[in-house]
Amino acid sequence: MELNELETAIGDRIRLLRQQRAMTLDDLAARSGVSRAMISKVERGEASPTAQLLARLCAALGTTLSRFFATEEEAASPLSRRGDQRLWRDPETGYIRRSVSPDGVPSPVDIVEVEFPPGARVVFAPHQIETGTTQHVWVFSGRLNMTLADETHVLEAGDCLFMALGDGHIFHNPYEEPARYAVVLNRSR
Repeated sequence: MELNELETAIGDRIRLLRQQRAMTLDDLAARSGVSRAMISKVERGEASPTAQLLARLCAALGTTLSRFFATEEEAASPLSRRGDQRLWRDPETGYIRRSVSPDGVPSPVDIVEVEFPPGARVVFAPHQIETGTTQHVWVFSGRLNMTLADETHVLEAGDCLFMALGDGHIFHNPYEEPARYAVVLNRSR
């Protein structure tokens, strides 16, 4: 998908979710802490949201990044081919997010693959999300610093860290090589 097409699709999805929840731009701005003007630009495809901004909007809309990027297909396939998986690049850090899980299947689990470049840092502030949603961060290669509350964990290849999704956390790669990892989200209660 071309960058302009992706920005338009992201904007359309935010507008659709906002309207489905009977929220105005002002309502979404108040809940997310993102300015009304920025939300309007994103909805019109004039601005590409960063991972942090998109996470704040998703939290205010009561969804996760994985669900945000999932399509609403009626006929779901249990197979998700790599070439068909949706990619998104954070315009601020350059990290690449690949939605691995098949869309539209009745599973409470979403799997996301991430390529996190050297020097990248993304802060996810604590937010209200579905009760019971958890995530595992499983590192395949490189190293990654994960900060939860006041504790920083250095994750290396093969390490896995569990956390509640609504908890504030920081992904940071202060190392010279990229980190590649999976985020496994579980929405079961």
